[in-house]
Amino acid sequence: MLLAEKSTGHLVEISDIKILFDPNEPEVTGSVHYGEEAQDPEPIAKTALVFPSGEPLPQCWRDPDYRRK
Repeated sequence: MLLAEKSTGHLVEISDIKILFDPNEPEVTGSVHYGEEAQDPEPIAKTALVFPSGEPLPQCWRDPDYRRK
């Protein structure tokens, strides 16, 4: 799955989608795509990611207490 970095707009390929959907995990592992090649996988905070269209990630992916609010 491809997402984008909020600050730069660079595309990020998420390697484990199950962790992305887990609200108890604050970070995902992804490879940033810029330049000629994808970079090495690195941990990236979910708060730093958005969909390529600019929409934020769903709250249920980021906040384990989203139902209580």
